[in-house]
Amino acid sequence: MSAPRVAAPGSGGGAAEPEPVRGRGLELELGSSTQTSHRLLAYSDALLSIIATVMILPVAHTKIHPDQKLGESVQQLLLAKIAVYLMTFLIVTVAWAAHVRLFQVIELIDDVLALLNLACMMIITFLPYTFSLMASFPEVPFGIFLFSVCAVVIGLIQAVIVVYGFYHPHLLNQQIQVSENQNFYKRHILKIILRGPLLCFLAAIFSFFFIPLSYVLLGLVIVFPHLTRFITWCKTKIVGQRDEEEEHRSLESFTFYLSEPLSKERVEAFSDGVYAIVATLLILDICEDNVPDPREVREKFHGSLLEALSEYGPNYLAYFGSFVTIGLLWFVHHSLFLYVTKATRLMGLLNILSLAFIGGLPLAYQLTSEFAEKSHNEIEAIQVSCVITFFASIFQFAIWTTALHERETLHPFARYGGKEHAFMFAKLALYPCVSLGAFFLTCLLSEFSTAIFHLMQIVIPFAFLALRIFVRISLTVIKSVMSLSGRKVVLLEEEEACLSPTETLS
Repeated sequence: MSAPRVAAPGSGGGAAEPEPVRGRGLELELGSSTQTSHRLLAYSDALLSIIATVMILPVAHTKIHPDQKLGESVQQLLLAKIAVYLMTFLIVTVAWAAHVRLFQVIELIDDVLALLNLACMMIITFLPYTFSLMASFPEVPFGIFLFSVCAVVIGLIQAVIVVYGFYHPHLLNQQIQVSENQNFYKRHILKIILRGPLLCFLAAIFSFFFIPLSYVLLGLVIVFPHLTRFITWCKTKIVGQRDEEEEHRSLESFTFYLSEPLSKERVEAFSDGVYAIVATLLILDICEDNVPDPREVREKFHGSLLEALSEYGPNYLAYFGSFVTIGLLWFVHHSLFLYVTKATRLMGLLNILSLAFIGGLPLAYQLTSEFAEKSHNEIEAIQVSCVITFFASIFQFAIWTTALHERETLHPFARYGGKEHAFMFAKLALYPCVSLGAFFLTCLLSEFSTAIFHLMQIVIPFAFLALRIFVRISLTVIKSVMSLSGRKVVLLEEEEACLSPTETLS
């Protein structure tokens, strides 16, 4: 049974006045224990973005000696850690997505809900430590057991938040407050929230018997919602039963439909947090690894700090190059969401995949900073960096492509025929094309791989500055060519019209 829709404010009478609404909001904040959830959500988004991003640290800090071949290192050290990083990053973002949809249902909070949310955040902050255990000891069950137990506790706390919210209906959004089917809503939300903890509970049990099955169960936490949607879609196409589907669609803020709207503001806040933390991690590595020892400065460089710092020149170059890459990818993300009017679940999923590779950029920095030690891994390090940059940017391009085919998701300026459409296409396609080109050039011209990589990092910022001019010139040239070809077609048609039928046949 569908929940009744609530009429928009002021639909029956006059338009609602903004000043009394703000006055009631202030009274709500100061006169009772019930508050709006804006600051709590901002704090949660910041914390979740930090936790998701620092998962890369055990991978980025994997020690690779200059005389050690990176191909063997990837197989023995990095590959397993990267796979576990991607899985745990996506599981954290699953928890974030559940948090987003949960607080679309619960619009107001009180002291109890604030403390429950803090308890949930406390467990989430412990996840990087469990990931470090998983990455360092992949054959030992305790790391994956501890990670799974933390995920179970997080899900249980979110379930308690749901139960508490429905026990105090004035905290819920207006649609559910006026609904006669609150029990249906509560069961539906609890069923979705508890799926992940159930799979993690099974993963914790099987970690002591068969570790690969535990990893499969944790992977199901990520894909299970989309798998169930695919099965439901197939069932609908074959059997044709749509009653349950229409009933679930009545709760738009807690389903797994790819067209389900998400909070655009929270997607932007979480993304900005990831970009900011990744950029911060770079300078932390500089502070940790590139400060010379005072004794070495006195003995080896005769007290000259400047001469000692000159030894780290390539490290500084790698830092600035990596920061520019992160900053420009954020700039592209900002430009994209400037024209996004509504974010859907599919767009959110593509954004999370892009952020997962953004989180891998500290690994790219660590690898390229090894150029200072004249290691034998320049080509492999550059190719890893190009692959990370390519996937981070191509998923941004996929967000835009998806938004083009969705309704009411893009401003008309960025749609087909809009005045910003060509410019957005060029801006989003620049990094995928350049990183892919640099990857293949390093394969063909391996002797110049380092020069190609540094040239790419230098040219791209200037390319962004000149991009609008280049797009305008290209559009002008294309229009001129099309107009010339159009004139030729018109002239040919006029000549054929002037000819007699016999001449036309000949």
